[in-house]
Amino acid sequence: MAIIIENVDGKRNLIKLSTDDIISVVREYQNITYHCQTSAEIRSALADSVIYLPGEI
Repeated sequence: MAIIIENVDGKRNLIKLSTDDIISVVREYQNITYHCQTSAEIRSALADSVIYLPGEI
């Protein structure tokens, strides 16, 4: 499971991913961008998608 690491400076938090989390994100990325030919198409497809990470409870 992903673990959110709080940033004391008030900037963006860090998210530590497990091996399974990384595999899940890569699979989701591949599914979303499967038919894309250019970087512009990839950016557009990703902008229209949401990828969730599981958080540590």
